[in-house]
Amino acid sequence: MSRASSPSPKPPESATPDVLGPGLRVLFCGLNPGRMSAAAHAHFANPRNDFWRLLRAARFTPRLLEPGEQFELLRYGVGVTNAAARTTPGSSDLRRSDFAGAAERLLQIAVELRPAWLGFVGKEAYRGTFNERAALGVQERTLADTQLFVLPSTSPANAAVPWDERLRWFSELARVSSTPGTNRASDS
Repeated sequence: MSRASSPSPKPPESATPDVLGPGLRVLFCGLNPGRMSAAAHAHFANPRNDFWRLLRAARFTPRLLEPGEQFELLRYGVGVTNAAARTTPGSSDLRRSDFAGAAERLLQIAVELRPAWLGFVGKEAYRGTFNERAALGVQERTLADTQLFVLPSTSPANAAVPWDERLRWFSELARVSSTPGTNRASDS
């Protein structure tokens, strides 16, 4: 699916386009566009952000993609959106009003495009969307038939969480999202 044809109920003021398609294995949901992402019109464009490296290391993609190649994700059953559309220098600059309608928009995507999993990249993306805290991993809440999963943030501001810990959670989402016939992680 090309950039021009990627369906998106995202408000037009967002600096980064949604990367969406029907029946995705995983739709990743970031918090909001940072300044580098806004300038590049690409998700997770800060070179210090680990998102693209983690996708490759967890085998969501067969090679390391650059942020400018974000629409290539659709070939691998992966998409990207944000919980809030407004560009900010940092997450602390977001306001509660920036998330108005986020849960409804994600529900609309879940109903219309039916991604199997929605992976929130960072607890704050989930918290902003639903106004509640979440632990990492599979969530009890679903959006229609879409299962929810919370990952550690890949932002350079989250450097306190080591690479191996981030990779463990991305790999767990890769595992549960590739298990045929199930949308649930095992209890083990």
